[in-house]
Amino acid sequence: MTKPIHVTSEIGKLDVVLLKRPSEEVENITPDTMSRLLFDDIPYLPIAQKEHDNFAQILRDSGTEVLYLDDLVAEAIESGDVKSSFLDKMLSESGYAKGCDHDALREYLINLDTQSMVKKLMVGVRKNEIDFTPTDLVSAAEDADYPFFLDPMPNLYFTRDPAAAIGEGISINHMTYSARQRESMFMELIIAKHPRFADKGVHVWRDRNHTKRIEGGDELVLNNHVLAIGVSQRTSATAIQDIARNLFKDTSGFDTVLAISIPHNHAMMHLDTVFTMINYDQFTVHPGILGKGGKIDTWMIHPGNGDELVIEHGHDLKDALKKVLDLDDLDLIATGGGDPIVAPREQWNDGSNTLAIAPGVVVTYDRNYVSNEILRQHGIKVIETISSELSRGRGGPRCMSMPLVREDI
Repeated sequence: MTKPIHVTSEIGKLDVVLLKRPSEEVENITPDTMSRLLFDDIPYLPIAQKEHDNFAQILRDSGTEVLYLDDLVAEAIESGDVKSSFLDKMLSESGYAKGCDHDALREYLINLDTQSMVKKLMVGVRKNEIDFTPTDLVSAAEDADYPFFLDPMPNLYFTRDPAAAIGEGISINHMTYSARQRESMFMELIIAKHPRFADKGVHVWRDRNHTKRIEGGDELVLNNHVLAIGVSQRTSATAIQDIARNLFKDTSGFDTVLAISIPHNHAMMHLDTVFTMINYDQFTVHPGILGKGGKIDTWMIHPGNGDELVIEHGHDLKDALKKVLDLDDLDLIATGGGDPIVAPREQWNDGSNTLAIAPGVVVTYDRNYVSNEILRQHGIKVIETISSELSRGRGGPRCMSMPLVREDI
């Protein structure tokens, strides 16, 4: 019987995936809060929803079971009878451990039905939604002009980042910025309380209760024993070593972690924004991550004695991939064909962020037409999904999906 989480590659046929349809949390972004919420623009929600529905239907048409985050969270709360305790934890991590504002928020939210409460936690709670008169100095004076009690979570439609399925387990991630740190609470709850996952042998390779950052966009399962992780703006080297030790000492089957250094900036925030696996021996790569002569820092990490790690430093991505995957050769396909204008433009719109749904079959944004045609020239089947509004969030098809079950290759 297949476990509820089973991911041993980036390219095996996608059987089960977790999505989050954009909702009113996107409309709670304003020009004043964009930076705080990690957005560069405000997507037009009705079109973003149509685009996301199109993406989900492409996956269903390929035989993939599509699950939705908000449904699983509500079901986990009901099944585990943890509505009160989960709300208390969410309020605490949102900065409301006690006080009259905490009490007013809690009373408002706990009296909603479970599905509505979950939606409201994701959408955000505006101050004008609650009939509340501050009675203490902190509540009355602190951030008096800020419109929210609870910030919205508009990045939730990028389900890839708060957690990552690795083998028959998962990393539940401590995310980099406060705007996203609460997101991984939802997956923590699902794994612990949802009947589909709870007590089903799902390993947690690294939980969210750490100070060092790691995000799922940097975690790529290359095969059943090799995990690639980006050293990036959103994932630290310390976290990579943590998860490597946990994988090596447990029954994960993984014996190699390939750490790949990429520029630490917003445009290339995760490894999967510049590099994805699309076939047994084919990868997309944004040329902007490669230095002079195509060099890039890589570290092959293997288990040593006890908690020790054996680390081999290199400077050639292609050579490192050939070695860890035992390949004689491979095909690195440059985003935008490597053109100095097209490549950065299409990378900004997630031309490198492909989602493989089977070996050599990928879903991409339609707006990256140059990169898509180049993929076809390399023998890849490209299924385009519409993307004028979704792409404003700076994430593509891989970012918007968390595979839970893939067939082995």
